[in-house]
Amino acid sequence: MNKTKNIIIITVVASLGVLFGAVGVYYGTTELGWFSQTTINKLEKEVTIDDKGIADAVEKLYDAVVIVQAYNKDKMVSSGTGFVYKTDKNDAYILTNSHVISGTESVRVTFTDGNTYPVEISGDDEFSDVAVLKIDSNKIIKVAEIGESVKARLGDTVFTIGTPLNHEYSWTITRGIVSGKDRLIEVDVSNANNASLVLSVLQTDAAINSGNSGGPIANSNGEVIGITNMKLASGGVEGMGFAIPIEDAVDIGEELIKNKTITRPVLGVGTLNASDTQALRYQYGIVLDKSVTSGAAVAYVQAGSPAANAGLEKGDVITNFGIYEITSSAKLKYYLYKYSVGDKVELTYIRGKNKQTTTVHLNEKA
Repeated sequence: MNKTKNIIIITVVASLGVLFGAVGVYYGTTELGWFSQTTINKLEKEVTIDDKGIADAVEKLYDAVVIVQAYNKDKMVSSGTGFVYKTDKNDAYILTNSHVISGTESVRVTFTDGNTYPVEISGDDEFSDVAVLKIDSNKIIKVAEIGESVKARLGDTVFTIGTPLNHEYSWTITRGIVSGKDRLIEVDVSNANNASLVLSVLQTDAAINSGNSGGPIANSNGEVIGITNMKLASGGVEGMGFAIPIEDAVDIGEELIKNKTITRPVLGVGTLNASDTQALRYQYGIVLDKSVTSGAAVAYVQAGSPAANAGLEKGDVITNFGIYEITSSAKLKYYLYKYSVGDKVELTYIRGKNKQTTTVHLNEKA
């Protein structure tokens, strides 16, 4: 009998504990003789998020950016963007794209203060898509700070300043990241004798539109790391823009200021990727050995060219050009311009199954 009472009492006390505990939690602190229950209310700190983005970096570069307008017979035929990148004594120099001003009679630039001035074309190089404009240094507002694209990392924040579509949207800022580096892309050029060229470019997802060409792409410190020159426009493609690395652009710019033009070497071959077996077979009648899977396959050799003089023949596959490994036709085109007219370059190629070497003496491109 006593044992049964004890069980009942324990059960009741446990039930009361749960009940009073619940009351204590609900009302705060409850005191009932031997029982006390306290709740602790956690105070959440109120946080204000203040994201100023890259405004300071934009301000650092903004006034160095100009609108570029190209004219024929006083009629504007093209427009784009540029930026002041250096001064030299009494002159200032503006970098832009060749395709913005190429083939035009005169060029004018407009600064952020609204002033428009005629400029001189110091040089224009279609194969790098770089042009340099010259103006009196007392007319400029600011000089851009030049950075290093080689230090840019994938995922770094970048921004562009440009004039997309028309002048109503002058000095538009777009923001993105570095999406890729050292992309080799093939670009058509106007010279019919040289249907395409290969550029090594930065890739970004920052919005790029017609009129942005020639403008700067900068890092989050406001330092220019490239020149915006194109976007990939195709169905199903979104956010793929490209820029010439600033190191390449400045090197070309300095050469143009000194000599107005740049002389490049010619090899004298037409090539396809060795992996393009169907095109090689059906267009050129070339059947490669199955062991050859990469390289630049020679589709034709120009008579009297450096390649012809070095003994290259149709069907050879170039695998090394100087110090560079050649895995595609695009890489051969790109690395050719790493050398100068007059250079002698050792070239490795496969003929049939056999690897051979020869030396080419590079001539000037016609």
